[in-house]
Amino acid sequence: MTPSTVRAQTQAQGMEGIAVVGEAVRRVAPESTQFLIEVSAAAHTPAQALRDHQTKATQITQAVATLGSQKADVQTISMNVVNTFAPLMQTLPAYAAPPQIGVALGGLQPELQFGTYQARSLQRVTVREPARVGEVAEAVTKAGATLIGGFSYHAADEAAARWAALEAAGRDARSKAEALATAAGREIAEPISIFEDVVASNGAYAVLRAQAPLAFGPGSPAIAGELEYYARVTASFRFVPPGGRVAAETR
Repeated sequence: MTPSTVRAQTQAQGMEGIAVVGEAVRRVAPESTQFLIEVSAAAHTPAQALRDHQTKATQITQAVATLGSQKADVQTISMNVVNTFAPLMQTLPAYAAPPQIGVALGGLQPELQFGTYQARSLQRVTVREPARVGEVAEAVTKAGATLIGGFSYHAADEAAARWAALEAAGRDARSKAEALATAAGREIAEPISIFEDVVASNGAYAVLRAQAPLAFGPGSPAIAGELEYYARVTASFRFVPPGGRVAAETR
């Protein structure tokens, strides 16, 4: 039987219920840090641009290695070569007469391209010691890379951290429902519906909670540098009828 059918029967039989929100935070120390960099090199030919790019990329990898990272900690996400100028015919004004191009430019062919080629790559750098991410970022920028975006911190087992937060939020929701039902002189039955959400952040939950303490549940003070996994569970429970447990046909 679908939840909507259960709710419909519950309402039809005059049963009452309660909806609560359970919250929980699990904090773990980050095991690694990642950030993105762009590596680029320009030359008058595509081949030379790629060679220069490879040289710069090698220098960046060596700079990272001096700080204890491995070659595999620098991974290429994307790579392309771009001509910084369009074909000559596309750059001329619309009123320019094509037959005069060769004369005006000393006999050059219209399809000849001017300018440079730029080889660019987007790379991900992983730092196994989060405390040294600043040193690594400084090293790669000195080697010629450009930082893209900010740092992201990761736990060794993110799935376990998320699951632990979700379980705790579920227990918090049921505990709240039982406490409120007891205060009202009632008893809760099985849940009608449950909705969950898990948010991973690097201290954002603690900042929001400090600004709006009444909007969040209780929790221990955050420790600088820890990852936070905030879980929120919204659950609805039926009250047990005054005469006993909920009848089997309404379950």
